[in-house]
Amino acid sequence: MNEKLQERIIKQPGVCVTWEEAKTDWTQIKGEEEIVRKVWEENDLEAYMFLWQCVLSF
Repeated sequence: MNEKLQERIIKQPGVCVTWEEAKTDWTQIKGEEEIVRKVWEENDLEAYMFLWQCVLSF
């Protein structure tokens, strides 16, 4: 298993892509970073829950 993926699984269960990883994709965040982080984490949790629902349903 990829070491980066394994670290993410071990360190932060319930997260698909951490905020620290996601914010490196953007060159600049305009506005308050805390608000963007909060929205990112809420959406990421929804994606995580959706994936688990699909796994458990089938």
